[in-house]
Formats: sequence, C-alpha cells, structure tokens
Amino acid sequence: MPYQTIKGGRVPIRMWTDPATVEDLALDQLRNVSSLPWVEGLAVMPDVHYGKGATVGSVIAMRDAVSPAAVGVDIGCGMTAAKSTLTVEDMPDDLSGLRSRLEKAIPVGRGSHKQAVDPSGLPNLKERGWYDFWKAFEDLHPAARPRLGRAHAQMGTLGGGNHFLELCADDDGAIWLVLHSGSRNIGNELAEQHIEVARRLPHNQDLPDDDLAVFISGTPKMDAYRHDLFWAQEYARRNRAVMMALAQNVVTKRFGARRCRWDQAISCHHNYVAEEVYDGVELLVTRKGAIRAGAGDLGIIPGSMATGTYIVRGLGNETAYNSASHGAGRRMSRNQARKHFTVDDLVEQTKGVECRKDSGVIDEIPGAYKDLETVIEAQSDLVEVVAHLRQLICIKG
Repeated sequence: MPYQTIKGGRVPIRMWTDPATVEDLALDQLRNVSSLPWVEGLAVMPDVHYGKGATVGSVIAMRDAVSPAAVGVDIGCGMTAAKSTLTVEDMPDDLSGLRSRLEKAIPVGRGSHKQAVDPSGLPNLKERGWYDFWKAFEDLHPAARPRLGRAHAQMGTLGGGNHFLELCADDDGAIWLVLHSGSRNIGNELAEQHIEVARRLPHNQDLPDDDLAVFISGTPKMDAYRHDLFWAQEYARRNRAVMMALAQNVVTKRFGARRCRWDQAISCHHNYVAEEVYDGVELLVTRKGAIRAGAGDLGIIPGSMATGTYIVRGLGNETAYNSASHGAGRRMSRNQARKHFTVDDLVEQTKGVECRKDSGVIDEIPGAYKDLETVIEAQSDLVEVVAHLRQLICIKG
C-alpha cells in the first residue's frame, strides 16, 4: 500500500499503515518528534505502536542531532539468521532434546556464561578485530567501566522479553537458525547514563517530552555519546554473531558436519543510529524498531512465537529513508496480554512448536501481536519477500 501522510509539527508524518489504527499515545509521540527543531523527516512503519522513549516502528531523520532515549536502552537490538543444508526430513519427531542442547549452550533471561566465550573455539565465527573491540571499552563512559567482566560474560547470551532463538524451516523445507537480541546490560548502562546527561542540557528544557532530549553535533557530549553508541551497536552485532556460532555448533554436532553446512549469516539492527545522506544532506537516522531496507539489503522481519519470520530484500525507498518494519509489532501491551490470555491460550496458539508453554511467557503469546501477513503486505514498496520461515523450536528467556 502507498504511504499516507498526516500533519505533524515541523515535518509531515509519512505512515505505512492506516493512521486510524494507531493508538493515541503513539500518535502523540510521533507528533512530538515531528515538532523537534532538528528533525528533517519522520517515517512510520506498519508495525508501529507506543514505546518507551519513542514510538516503536519510527524512523527519525535529524540534522546534527540525535536523541538517546529515542534510540532506546537496548542499543543495537536486532536479528541474525542463517540457512543450513539440513531439511525438515532430517529433524527428529521429538525436538525437545535439541531445544535442551541449545538452551544449555546459550544462557537466556538474566543468565551469563560462567566463563567468557573464546571466539577461537567457534569455527563458524568469522569475527575480526576482537582485541581492538574490547580495548575500546576503556574509553566508554566512566560509569560503565566497572561492568567489563559482566560485558564479557554476557557476550553470546540471549536476554529476556521478546528476545528469542529459533530453529525454523522455510517453505522449501530448508532448516534455518534465527535469533533476536541486543547489547545486553552494557548497552542499557550506557544508554541510561547518556539519557540523563541529555535531559539536563539547557537546549532541552522546553521540549514537549523530556524523552526527546538530544545531543547536538560538534559538542563533547555528542562526541561521547556517539562513541559509546557505536561501540554498543557493535557489541550487539558481535553478541548475535557469537550466539549464532554457538547454536550452529550445537546443530552441527547433532547432525554431523558432512550433512550440516551453513550459508553466510544475515544480520540487521533494528534499534540504532546510522549516518546517511539524503538529497545531499548528511543526516543521523534513528531506526527505533525498524530495519535498513536499502536496495538489495537483506533483512529479517519476525512475527511472534508461532507465526513465522520473513527474510526480505530492501527496495531502496528513500521516502521511508530506506527502511522497513522490524517485526509484526505489538497490538497489546505486556500487562494487557497477561490479563487477557491464559496458559491454555498459549498452548493452543503455539501448537506444533517446541517451546515454553507456561505463564512466564504469556506476554509473548502470538495473540498479543499484530498480524504478520498484513504488516508485510503494507510495505510492498519497501521490501520484497525472499523466504518465509515457520518455527519448529522457539527459545525465550
């Protein structure tokens, strides 16, 4: 569907969904963002919903400014997926054993590795610059520096909430691994420190929402934030790469290296900032619950615990700042979902998927999310579908 435009503050708001379906709180957030003096444009994806700091599913293009609360506290959160040579015919009827092996290899929730992962022991991990990356920790915000040990231990861990690790099959029967995670505690620590700094700056005192406080280019505080932001984004990417390698190791050992080989992984952030140029103007583009979908870019758009995932290729639509949705998007808050659904509902809605089916994940029930097919259809001018995956195993924290 073509986008619709609604009136904003300084800039119009371009929406790839029906504005009438967007909750009032999210519309208020979007109007506040569109009123900021630094905003050059605002695009809204079809998975849009109210979020902490800024609207989930928003793409905020600013000139010489960035809002740390709009980026959020899970800096660099995103997706990674890899296709294998295995097929559904290779899978056992009972997947609980494979699920247990994956859960043993990758800590979930608040869990950490007892010892930091040694990247040299993971043959599928092709990471470079490991030493230089960790050396840069010394230059992060002083409040974060005591967290070095924890950051090491959480490298290669999933976290909780809507983060997940899945074993999936595409429509041709090929087996994939798909995971969703971010920068763990260290990203949160860095974000919280800089958000508080931004809120106290004089130029942010008259904003309609203090969550929209910004740093201005050419200032020491902006330089410090950008340094920590880009480091945390890199941490998140490496975290997913380590997890993917650990999961691949489990699957390869289970089925044998001769039968199980892996294509190059696809990886994309969906809570991050990128330096991009549009109409000859250098902009800082914040994708809050949105992926980059430049021409030819491969991306990952998941649904929920049992509604599948799409691998997509970007079409390079600059009207949307080369972006697309990051998932189906919530239609219910977590509290609403807990009140509305039961464990029996969860069991029914996740039928056929090897996963948790208890009260601890009711807020992640498929019924709490928007319809993934509708979300994909709404952005046919942003991405094209490469593959459709369905869950066989879903691991959550």
